[in-house]
Amino acid sequence: MKPQYESYYKQLGLNIAYYRKLRNLTQLDLAEFTDLSRTHISNIEAPNMKTSVSLDTLFRIAEILQIPAKELLDFRFEEKK
Repeated sequence: MKPQYESYYKQLGLNIAYYRKLRNLTQLDLAEFTDLSRTHISNIEAPNMKTSVSLDTLFRIAEILQIPAKELLDFRFEEKK
């Protein structure tokens, strides 16, 4: 992952956590539905972790959360550099 994209991955993880919680799902629930480990879901959502996500994974997460994938990429708050 390139350093200039770190803030985007952070915001992506925060968006996933937000929508997951709206659906009353735990990280374990989301992991089971997506065939990923709970640790991997945790790493994706953690703001201090540098964990990339494939498009297939992004689309699957959006499908499970019942939202358009673009919602996960809607970065409402740009991080100050």
